Amino acid sequence: MMLLPNILTLSRILAVPLLVALLWPAETGHEWRLGYLLAFALYCLMGITDYFDGYLARAQGTVSRLGVFLDPIADKIMIGAVILILCSTGDIQGQHIVPALVILLREIAVSGLREFLAGLRISVPVSRLAKWKTAFQLISLGALILAGGVPQFAFVKITGLVTLWAAAVITLITGWDYLRVGLKHMKA
Repeated sequence: MMLLPNILTLSRILAVPLLVALLWPAETGHEWRLGYLLAFALYCLMGITDYFDGYLARAQGTVSRLGVFLDPIADKIMIGAVILILCSTGDIQGQHIVPALVILLREIAVSGLREFLAGLRISVPVSRLAKWKTAFQLISLGALILAGGVPQFAFVKITGLVTLWAAAVITLITGWDYLRVGLKHMKA
């Protein structure tokens, strides 16, 4: 449990409430923009720990069951919390809620599917495309957080929204891949 990769993963989970608090809408103005900028810094730090927990576990040969269990949960908690708070603040609104919903619903469905397959002792490895999906999600949400701190730079928000849609498309593709594997084992 007290391996460095596991500590990094746990730190991501424990940082989510602080991230949400920094994005929580108090009142418009400089204080709120500062909250977004601090949230962006924390979000970047969380993204870095996401990379290093897996890297260190593999490099040190300390991949643990706890880490394998907690890492995707930490990712889903972080992504889900950010999507929900950005929708509540209006940073994601209108038709852009569609890709946010696609991402959230796919994460829930794939988690359920993985649980089902685990009961059959079938492991579905994370594909390279699924890693790109995660990267696009992290970039899009990071850009949308940053956009709240620097509203004078419209291209930051546009970048966030475009990559949010790209992440949703990749999310659908990888979700279908997981579903195909799951359906094959459900028939057996």
